[in-house]
Amino acid sequence: MSSFYPRTKELSRTRKSLSESPPSSPSPTAKNFRHDRVSRLDSSGADSSSDRPLGRTSSYTRRETRLAALNKQEDNTSPRDYKKMYEEALTENEKLKSRLDDSKQELAKIRTQLEKVTQKQDRISERSSVLESEKREKQVLEKRVTDMEDELKVLTELKSDNQRLKDENGALIRVISKLSK
Repeated sequence: MSSFYPRTKELSRTRKSLSESPPSSPSPTAKNFRHDRVSRLDSSGADSSSDRPLGRTSSYTRRETRLAALNKQEDNTSPRDYKKMYEEALTENEKLKSRLDDSKQELAKIRTQLEKVTQKQDRISERSSVLESEKREKQVLEKRVTDMEDELKVLTELKSDNQRLKDENGALIRVISKLSK
């Protein structure tokens, strides 16, 4: 247990010394490592833009190829043209902003179309519910009409029976009046 304690004490000292030291610039080996990584990506073909169809390359892939080109310039020890790089970054940003604006406009158009479609579906569902209620009302009315027709038939039969009975009653009254004279 005592051998473990000095070791952790030693680690904390090294951590302090690392955290207290000022940040250093990337070493030439780190630059070479980054350059090797980018060049490996380009040479492997997995992330190269030549495998993808034109117009479908992402900004990340374009940025990687740009970084690879810049790293090659670094290795050639040619001076950097910061103004040119700044202008290129500005133009790239403007292109991306315009694409973003176009995408936002397209999204707004799609949203309005979606809204129209949902409103249309709502109207259709309302119409279908109205049609169903109208169908029910129509069935109820048809049933009432058939009931009334049946009642009308019964009524006409009753009228004819009533008329026959009146005629018979009149005939009986005449017979009784002849007999009573």
